Parts: sequence; structure tokens; C-alpha cells
Amino acid sequence: MVVSREVFRLLVEQAIRTLPPRCLERLENVDVVVEDESSEEDLQAAGVEPPNILLGLYSGVPLAERGSWYGNVLPDRIILYQRPIQALCRDRRELKRQIREVLMHEIGHHFGFTDEELEEIEADL
Repeated sequence: MVVSREVFRLLVEQAIRTLPPRCLERLENVDVVVEDESSEEDLQAAGVEPPNILLGLYSGVPLAERGSWYGNVLPDRIILYQRPIQALCRDRRELKRQIREVLMHEIGHHFGFTDEELEEIEADL
């Protein structure tokens, strides 16, 4: 399923609006951005080795690690990679579901969860 960047961003915005208010309140100083695909640096930062792909990436200081020193910093970033996400989807419904799933996973990292913890949580859903 391939859509324009504009449509993809609209779907991301819709996914953000569906988040519980309590979750949205904790997303201070976080930018959600869309990029075509991950760079070599992104793959290394995430510990992903080709041929594996990266659907999203959280870059920043997780809430659980912030202390009194945290302030006057650039926003954390949640990056969603459009091409790999689209490649997994056959239709718009799947695309919307996949965007929300990746977004929630990266928000989990913002809250301080590891990949292993998130996999356990997602398996229970």
C-alpha cells in the first residue's frame, strides 16, 4: 500500500489523536516525524542488522531516566519510516493499524520500556 507523504502524515496525526489523554500528557518535548526509511546510523542506533528493517525509532532521553538536570534540551524524536511501514500493508486499514502500532512501540521507549518489555506487553494485548 503506497500513499503520499501528506496522506501518511495525516494518518500519523490521526493515530496521535487516538492516544489516551494520559499518554498524550506525557509526550512533552517530543516531535513525531516521518522519514522515507532509516539511515545506516539509525540502524546502528537501534542495533538492527540488515536484512532486518526498522519501522520506527525513538531518539531522546526516556522519561524514566530524566532527572533535575533535564531542561532546555532539543525535543526527543519519534521517527516513523514510511516505506517499510507501507511495505507491510495491503490496504489503508492495515496501514492505519501499523502506523498506530509502531507509534505506540516508540512511545513505549519514551516511557522507558526496553524492546523485550514491549514485546511482552504487545504479546499480552
